[in-house]
Amino acid sequence: MFPGCLQNNQSFKTVILNKLKLTVMKLISEFKAFAMRGNVVDMAVGIIIGGAFGKIVSSVVADVIMPPIGLLLGGVKFTDLKIVLKDQVVDAAGQVTSQAVAINYGNFIQTTVDFLIIAFAIFMMIKAMNSLKKKEEAPAEEPAPPAPTKEELLLTEIRDILKTK
Repeated sequence: MFPGCLQNNQSFKTVILNKLKLTVMKLISEFKAFAMRGNVVDMAVGIIIGGAFGKIVSSVVADVIMPPIGLLLGGVKFTDLKIVLKDQVVDAAGQVTSQAVAINYGNFIQTTVDFLIIAFAIFMMIKAMNSLKKKEEAPAEEPAPPAPTKEELLLTEIRDILKTK
């Protein structure tokens, strides 16, 4: 079939399978090297913690922040705020034949508050990290210059004598 491709009576299928195995093994070793780098592991930990943090913030907003705001606004539950574009259609038997169409702006307000709290928390975290980096990067005070050597002192004396003459 292909000159020089088949050796020792190997079948074409065997050659292709061997090349495929080598390619897959190389791909797996490259992926392993990539996945074990510190940055990838750190990023994975950050994503997991960020997901959990998002759930906590959503709960704080929905269960702690929004109820008092709704109470101040006359007992409004924000997730119930909506503009109904089309009412639901109910037949004579009481079955809903067509769902209502509505713009749920209350849910949007609640999600926006979630986002603002998360964005502020991330901003504060990055600000703290940057201030720590600045402290690390701040150069240490320069050490005092070393005392002059005997040769330098002698040369300074000679220079001063020559100046006076």
